[in-house]
Amino acid sequence: MSLRFGCSCTIGAFLLVLASISKSSHAARIVVGDSQHWRFGFNYSDWALKNAPFYQHDTLVFMYDPPSNTTFPHSVYLLKNLRSYLACDFKKAKLVGNVMQGGGNGLQFALKKRKPHYFACGERNGVHCKFGLMKFPVLPKRRCHA
Repeated sequence: MSLRFGCSCTIGAFLLVLASISKSSHAARIVVGDSQHWRFGFNYSDWALKNAPFYQHDTLVFMYDPPSNTTFPHSVYLLKNLRSYLACDFKKAKLVGNVMQGGGNGLQFALKKRKPHYFACGERNGVHCKFGLMKFPVLPKRRCHA
């Protein structure tokens, strides 16, 4: 009888450990800027440093209002490299989200590759990137399955 009790405790403990491992191994859904969302004048480089590390398969969610009489339009670009990121050069950038895609549940971007990602707002010919602090880098790490 005590053997059976011992086995069920061991199995229960094993299931708890397994549940905590699988829970921690899931990709995260991260709202860029937290409650500030994606807006002009918020320092996203600082935000990214404070919220690091980011992991491969995490999803970044960019939330911003569509343009109106009271809101500025915003977009999300993926810049080609560090040089274009530093200069806010959008010549070879890839549009990830246009000005209409940030509403509702937001624009979702999955970090599929373990490589540097350079995000920026390309509105007003790069002014939002250069002076509005609307840019940040991310280098996703491999998620360890302990």
